Amino acid sequence: MRKALLAACCLLAAACKTAEPAPIPPQPPPPAQPPVAEVKPLPPGLDGAALNEQANPCEDFYEYACGNWVKSTEIPADRPRWSRGFDSIASRNEEILRGILEAASTGKAPEGTPHAQKLGDYYGACMDEAQLEASLPALKAELAKLTAAKSAKELAQAVGTLHARSVFPLFTFGANTDLKDATQVIGEVDQGGLGLPDRDYYLREDEKSKSLRAAYGEHMKNIFVLLGETPEVAAKSAASVLEVETALAKASLTRVERREPKNLYHRLERKGLKAAAPTFPWDVYFTAVGAKDVQTLNVSHPPFFQEVERLVKTTKPAAWRPYLTWHYVSGSIPALPKAFQEERFRFSAQNLTGAKEDVPRWKKCVRFTNMAMGEALAQPFIAQTFGAEGKKTTLQMVEEIEKSFERNLDTLAWMDAPTREQALVKVRKIVNKIGYPDKARDYDALKVERGSFLRSVASAAAFEQARQLAKIGKPVDKSEWLMSAPTVNAYYNPPFNEIVFPAGILQPPFFNREATPSVNFGAMGMVVGHEITHGFDDEGRQYDAEGNLRDWWTPGSDKAFRERVACVQQQYDGYTAVDELKVNGALTLGENVADLGGLKLAHAAMEAWLARDAEAAKQANSYRFTPSQQFFLGYAQSWCSKYRTPFARQMVMVDSHSPPYWRVNGPVVNLPTFQQAFQCQEGAKMVRPAAQRCEVW
Repeated sequence: MRKALLAACCLLAAACKTAEPAPIPPQPPPPAQPPVAEVKPLPPGLDGAALNEQANPCEDFYEYACGNWVKSTEIPADRPRWSRGFDSIASRNEEILRGILEAASTGKAPEGTPHAQKLGDYYGACMDEAQLEASLPALKAELAKLTAAKSAKELAQAVGTLHARSVFPLFTFGANTDLKDATQVIGEVDQGGLGLPDRDYYLREDEKSKSLRAAYGEHMKNIFVLLGETPEVAAKSAASVLEVETALAKASLTRVERREPKNLYHRLERKGLKAAAPTFPWDVYFTAVGAKDVQTLNVSHPPFFQEVERLVKTTKPAAWRPYLTWHYVSGSIPALPKAFQEERFRFSAQNLTGAKEDVPRWKKCVRFTNMAMGEALAQPFIAQTFGAEGKKTTLQMVEEIEKSFERNLDTLAWMDAPTREQALVKVRKIVNKIGYPDKARDYDALKVERGSFLRSVASAAAFEQARQLAKIGKPVDKSEWLMSAPTVNAYYNPPFNEIVFPAGILQPPFFNREATPSVNFGAMGMVVGHEITHGFDDEGRQYDAEGNLRDWWTPGSDKAFRERVACVQQQYDGYTAVDELKVNGALTLGENVADLGGLKLAHAAMEAWLARDAEAAKQANSYRFTPSQQFFLGYAQSWCSKYRTPFARQMVMVDSHSPPYWRVNGPVVNLPTFQQAFQCQEGAKMVRPAAQRCEVW
């Protein structure tokens, strides 16, 4: 607040001129001023402009940490959401990748870029929008060959040919680790064949779901019209597709059911699959897909293939043409004329994302090239963004948090000694992968045509599917990564018992070389703790130290664990996600357990780190917030986010993570360390009563 400065003056000018000055009496000395309190600086790594300091952290911590960011931030027009963490980093990474690819497309790739010509040609073909306008004749020629199935044998041939190109009508087929022998790769057939993001979109009877299905039918009709059908014929084609997809949806497991590993493991082998669905010519299919000799086979959900059998028996041959056409064209839309892309954007924006503008072409092309040749593109990206210091510091953080998990095991009264011993073995065998793979993937066999993005996309998809299927029957390659290095994410892989942190995520605000250890432990350390905890959540705990699906829990510890995760599920079931939709506590259970455990582990690791490093502790205490406050603020501010409503609704149905608001406020209400950090009292919203507090790890 500013104060006005007032000057005193004689009111009468004459008096001012003639009055004699009065003698000045002696003045007492001015009172001593109290010392000005030192204003400590904000810790580097935190965003002061994001804070809403009018909010009470003990009543709504997300609002306190992110309130002004949420108020002042606009979601970019081409995006369904925007976040201070994942999305802002991904946007920066895309700009870097764009520079690399634009240089490669003109023959000026950074020195040492592997497969630079192919990278440049793939990106260049994608950016050639004039060439896309001429792609329809080639598409129609392919459709004529791929969709004219008039018998079960021809259907199996068509489905196998499409699956070989990573287009998956009816079901999916690929390679996977044998869940009960993590050293071997087997074949796996799984449910699939849908065009909407989830089975529930086909089955729910609320008005919004009915409206979305109608919009989906209209979208399909519009695409068939663009392919040359009359509106009347196109409407019938769309209805036929929706009928087949609805039947497949009814036979599909829910996302919650698929979270139970035992539900997805049925080693029927090829012989058993043929017995379950004898009408479908499986030998024809496996030859067409490029896996003629495969015998070892997991059938993830046998009842689904009984429905495939029924459809093959009862569906009129004429109905397969629109269904196969739809799936091939839907997967090819980014390589088709602008009218197809505009129609896809219209449907998605109005019903699934809420975006105001389509994604700029260069961003699409960066993403497609990264999907097709991610490990080649990663190498110049790594050279520009990820140094040895970042890898070393992250590894130290990972090892500190793994030690924190070990120490924490001794404090768990609910876990008995035999189970604790097995858990200790498992955590000590976790493999840590940081930054990028030691060995890059070879793309020599991939064919790219600068003159045809449609053919290049098909070639890249076929290359990847062939690479996957070639693994079947061979030992698992545990050096392989499931994400490219520029990806802004991290994961735990149960059959490998590994945690993986690509270079893409090891950037501010998750990892900041300038930030205090407390902020980094809150942001990136929590991610590390989160992934470690996934090895011991309701899914991950079912795998042993070698990655095999095996029960290593005593009955007593198993019962105690189930009671504790039931508490977490019940807590999140009570939260509203958006509008009338509640968080699905069962769908998000593993992520919520990992958030809660990750925060607890990372905070304990931070305290151990500062206890050993006096200089770091002194530095952390020189800033405005205490180290624990810095930790929790670093965590919360990495999740500051805004969603468009259609996208938020979609995420409630398909995302195994809770909305960011609850990813912040949900865990902290259970953590005494948070309540101590901000001096929260009993009765505050961020303090669950002790009897209701959830704690697993």
